[in-house]
Amino acid sequence: MIHGNLAVPVWKGPEQMAETLLRRPAVEARTGLSRSTIYEWMKRGEFPHPVTLGARIVAWRESDIAAWLESRETRVA
Repeated sequence: MIHGNLAVPVWKGPEQMAETLLRRPAVEARTGLSRSTIYEWMKRGEFPHPVTLGARIVAWRESDIAAWLESRETRVA
């Protein structure tokens, strides 16, 4: 279950470890991006897309955000 800004682990089955999902406020905090920037960059293909958890609930895989951040660091360096 998702509560507020908490990261939620998703169970993929016994052969895989759970993946942590981040709600938008947590993604904003980790990336330093605003809501509008996140959605604009998603439209342009410059930011990972979230997974749908319900009719009006989305979250991002922590691994996707970490990989995106790492790719940004690589380009800057």
